[in-house]
Amino acid sequence: MRLTALLPLLTAVPLFVSPGVATAAPGCFDPSVPLTVEEQRLTAALPAGGPAVGPELVRLAGLDPFVAEVKHDLCAARTPRRAEHVVTQAGDRLWRTAVDRAQGRRPDLGTLDRFDDRPLYWARLQLSSAIRQWTSFPSRRDALLTAFDRGSRGLDDVRFPLGKTRRVMVSGFDPFQLDGPGITISNPAGASALQLDGRVLDTPSGPAVVQAVSFPVVWGYFDQGIVEAAYGTALRDRARRPDVVLTISQGRPGRFDVERWAGAWRGGFPDNNNVSVTGGVPPAAGWPQPDVQFIETTLPYSRMLEVTGAYPVNFNQAFCVWPDSSHPGTGTPVCRSDAPAPGEIAASGGGGNYLSNESMFRANRVRLGLGLTSVAGGHLHTPVLGQPVGLADPDFEARRQAIASEVIALTSAAAGSPRAVSMPAKESPRAAVESLPGTVLPR
Repeated sequence: MRLTALLPLLTAVPLFVSPGVATAAPGCFDPSVPLTVEEQRLTAALPAGGPAVGPELVRLAGLDPFVAEVKHDLCAARTPRRAEHVVTQAGDRLWRTAVDRAQGRRPDLGTLDRFDDRPLYWARLQLSSAIRQWTSFPSRRDALLTAFDRGSRGLDDVRFPLGKTRRVMVSGFDPFQLDGPGITISNPAGASALQLDGRVLDTPSGPAVVQAVSFPVVWGYFDQGIVEAAYGTALRDRARRPDVVLTISQGRPGRFDVERWAGAWRGGFPDNNNVSVTGGVPPAAGWPQPDVQFIETTLPYSRMLEVTGAYPVNFNQAFCVWPDSSHPGTGTPVCRSDAPAPGEIAASGGGGNYLSNESMFRANRVRLGLGLTSVAGGHLHTPVLGQPVGLADPDFEARRQAIASEVIALTSAAAGSPRAVSMPAKESPRAAVESLPGTVLPR
């Protein structure tokens, strides 16, 4: 899957001068080249002190030799063609290595819990900062960043088989809310995507093949159509198109939510580059998209509600509209749980008005634009994972594994026929769940 339309993304984010992170041959990297806000966090440590969190998580996952190797190969590249090969291969290898590690095929890689999604995120930032500050071929920098980024998110790795096998495409997200004490945050949606990519689910309806990608928590990427490029490209493949499209993100404490409605509004919560955007969800260039305010799920939610595990599963039917449709963004939103009326303007879907809601809206807007009403589509919010004690602790790891395991069961239910899937008792850390704060993250 070639996503050349995403070329402007990595230069559309705000840049600020930061100390260089990449280290290799003297003169190979220029520390005066500005880094993104996300990349600057590579130097952030825990409030109590110690090593920088991101690089330490990469080291504990056994990925630091890989990062060093790519930097060395980049410095050794003498032609633009060789540089493109290095970064494209690096992105693809990073994604495949993260998936293999997550699914237990790389027990040689470090001591960190294999369900941990954070090493992929921080290794990606280490290498994007290196590419950004590389001194050779500056005119090709944007293209090199784009090639690396899309590969490291699995966007070039979506390959469904031919035949009658059921096909499911899912997406997770990077960690977010990383400033201050949040620097250690993990995202169970991203961890679930790593567990699901390439997996063949055994359902009563037969096998179902899953392909996964991971989205950035950055408004600019969504403006440029990363969601449509990922899902739309797969949906346009008539011979291999998915039967189910399922966007996944982190939602409320203590429960899963299958969202009924996605809304066409952005609430302005800051993204990972500390950028806020408020207003209607813009269209993505080059894709057929209906002009709608709300999109309703077509997931088999009744089957998904039968899944049992560490956390309850809820069908969330809430949505909110602006009180004056001629002046959206003003007044107090009116929230209901029936159905939007014609002419009402979305203030939020059931999943809020952040990038998770927008991922469901965009993926299903392009699905409808392509006329694929027979393809099931919708969104799943996972429970809030919470933060670890230090870099990681057993309860934190148990919660993440319980969430990811239940996501697999819920994906199987979405792809197959009714079946209640129980999680092992050791994956039900209810005491840890009940101790989480009762706040709701932006969704």
